[in-house]
Amino acid sequence: MKITYTAKNVTLRDNFKERVEKKLKKYERVFSENAEVKVTVNLYKNRQTVEITIKDNGMVYRVETSCPEMNDALDTDMDKLGRQIRKNKTKLEKRLRPAALEVFDDEDSDDDTDETPEEVTYNILRTKTVALKPMSPDEAILRMNMVNHKFFMFLNSKTDKICVVYIRDNGDYGMLESEIDE
Repeated sequence: MKITYTAKNVTLRDNFKERVEKKLKKYERVFSENAEVKVTVNLYKNRQTVEITIKDNGMVYRVETSCPEMNDALDTDMDKLGRQIRKNKTKLEKRLRPAALEVFDDEDSDDDTDETPEEVTYNILRTKTVALKPMSPDEAILRMNMVNHKFFMFLNSKTDKICVVYIRDNGDYGMLESEIDE
């Protein structure tokens, strides 16, 4: 795995980086050698946010946690990542390397329950058609706020790409921009 660190408003120490690498070793069997890992640490008013994004074989795994201490946030992120993989285990087996998820079978046997996890099926209750109108991201955010939604899809008038603006948990806005993945 190729790990990239980004620190905003904080200086990362070597022992934190070593801790990240040690914890990610657990997932070496799950991800390929070409997996790209981005670890972003940000300090917001006495709260440290650790965000981990892993890109591998066209899949993106992302976890983010805010805690008073960055090590606590890292521990929580690793737990969340494990749960994400375990929850989608049967669907991921088709995309990951053979026997990559056996490590999660061992972890599941340590639990007190003898229940086998049910395969998750996604039930689409409603499909909407969206007429994409060229507009700026600012106009898209305005329209999203006017209809009181958490996201809004639009055609970016500057880039001619399909985009989605959304409101983040901290109240800021984010934008997803489409790109064909080959």
